[in-house]
Amino acid sequence: MSVLKLCLVVLAALVLGGTLAACSPVTALNALAPSDTYTRTSVAYGSGSRQMLDVYRPTRTAPAGGWPVVVFFYGGSWNQGERGDYTFVGEALAAHGILTLVADYRLYPEVRYPEFLRDSAAALAWGLSHTQNLGGNPKRVHVMGHSAGGYNAAMLALDPRWLAETGHKPAELAGFIGLAGPYDFLPIENPDAKPVFFHPNYPPGTQPIAYAGPNAPPTFLGAAKEDRLVNPQRNTVGLATRLQAAGRPVTVKMYDRVSHVTLIGAFGRPLRWLAPVLEDVSDFVNQPPP
Repeated sequence: MSVLKLCLVVLAALVLGGTLAACSPVTALNALAPSDTYTRTSVAYGSGSRQMLDVYRPTRTAPAGGWPVVVFFYGGSWNQGERGDYTFVGEALAAHGILTLVADYRLYPEVRYPEFLRDSAAALAWGLSHTQNLGGNPKRVHVMGHSAGGYNAAMLALDPRWLAETGHKPAELAGFIGLAGPYDFLPIENPDAKPVFFHPNYPPGTQPIAYAGPNAPPTFLGAAKEDRLVNPQRNTVGLATRLQAAGRPVTVKMYDRVSHVTLIGAFGRPLRWLAPVLEDVSDFVNQPPP
C-alpha cells in the first residue's frame, strides 16, 4: 500500500472513530503537511527532558511589527502527548502567517497538578520573552490549547498565579484560545484524569471558570457540539457565559461533524472540510490589535 493510501485509510479511521489510535492518525496528518510553509527549531525552556518546545516560523514575509504569535498546548488527559505529534498544527498556523510554539510539558505519573501548569507557564514565558527575536509581535501573543492543553492555556490566561511565578502576567496576552477544554469538571469522571488531580481530594482553586473575571484577555472558545468526552455546554458555553457576564469579549464556535479529537484534527489539510476551525482561529489571531 502506498504512503498516500495508508494515510487516507488512517485518516478515515480517525474521522469514523474519533480517537487517536495506536497506528496514529496524527502520523498521517503530519506526513501530508507541507514543509515549505515554515522553518522549525527546537529549544529548551527549562532543564527537564520534557521542557522543550518547537518553534514554527512562517516562511512568508512578516507584517509590520512582526507576526502574531500562538503558544500551543496539546491534550491527552495530562497522561500522554508529544509536541512532534502536532506538526500539522504548527504548519497550519504558520501557513496562515502565525509564529507558532508547540510545547511539551511534564505528564502524569511523573507529576500531578499543578506542576504541568508551572511547565506551561515557563513555556509561555519563554515565548513572551523571545517573541521579538523570532520575528513575532510581543503585543500579539496568544495562548492556545486543545482538551487538557485547553485547561493549561485557560489557567495561564485567567489565573495570574502561574505566570506571576515567571515574572509575567496575563495582561501581556493578546488573547486566549480554548478548543474543547475542560474548564468546570469536578467531580472528575475521566479515570485517566482522576489521579492527576488527587481524586477525590481535589486541591482548591483548580477550575478555570472560577477565574473568569474582568481582567481576562479576549477569548476564542471552540468545541464540537457532540463532544462525548468534555461536555461542551458545561465547559465551553459555561466559561463563555461567565466571561461575557464579566464584560469580556468572547467568540464562541460550536462545530458540527467533528468530535472531541477531530476538532483539532481539522487543522490538518485532509480534514479541513470537517469544520472551519483553523480559519476561525486564524481570523481571531490575525485581527488587528486594539
